Amino acid sequence: MWTKEIKVNGMFDFDYTLLRFSFDPLVDLNREERWVRIPLRLGTEKHIVKVRAIGTPYEPVFEIQGNDEAKKDKLMAFINDIFLWDRDLRPIQQFFQKTKLAPLFEQYPGTPIVKDFHPFDCLMKTIIHQQLNMKFAYTLTTRYIQNFGEEINGVWFQPTPEKVASLDYDALRELQFSQRKAEYVIDTARKIADGKLDLQKLSGLPDEDVLNILTKVRGVGPWTVENWLMFGLGRENLLPAADIGIQNALKKFLGKDKKPHKDDIYQMGEEWSPYRSYASLTLWRSIEG
Repeated sequence: MWTKEIKVNGMFDFDYTLLRFSFDPLVDLNREERWVRIPLRLGTEKHIVKVRAIGTPYEPVFEIQGNDEAKKDKLMAFINDIFLWDRDLRPIQQFFQKTKLAPLFEQYPGTPIVKDFHPFDCLMKTIIHQQLNMKFAYTLTTRYIQNFGEEINGVWFQPTPEKVASLDYDALRELQFSQRKAEYVIDTARKIADGKLDLQKLSGLPDEDVLNILTKVRGVGPWTVENWLMFGLGRENLLPAADIGIQNALKKFLGKDKKPHKDDIYQMGEEWSPYRSYASLTLWRSIEG
């Protein structure tokens, strides 16, 4: 067992991170005690790392715990990458004070990008979730993970690309996936397992290049890519203007009778570049309760 305490520069609202994680019923966390247990893979090895907040959003401090002392540095690198603790959110907060979204950033300071634990898991989840309401989307992902993933000490590891690639479409159809969605999930996993689609390589490319490459994959549209760039890779300048949540949040914030069109949202978003992902998250947060 190893324990490491780290202090993060700037602001970081970990309680909001836990709220986002809590949307997924399979994530092992406790919002009152302010911790989450994270499944991490090092090659074929599976590790569980517990992250607990012991500071405040304005003075963020965390206690990290794991079991394998020899792998501590590698696991800590994964944790830092998931939470993007190398980014100081104070300049972003100051940036938005000069925009029309200033009231929202005053209300929700230190809102971080909340990444999923693994890029492949995030891509699968995003494909499953597209064009579904949130409740049923998480019902499907829960069935998918419980049937094809692995639970270790109360923590769920999602299925690998190779596992998903080995499935036939009926295996997902039995879980209430549509035929097309089953094909999108399994066919994309097969491309990744076969090396025809390299997520690691994509992670080093500019947003526009990733968008051009991934939208050529059957069943992957701009909404899916934008969300994967944000929640899978932690990119800072994404605004999924076609997202209903973004539209509803802007309708509420602007006091409008109807949702703004995505073209108008993109135009509004020019003021928020190069930090549009933080605008997106803060807008979502404003209607999440």
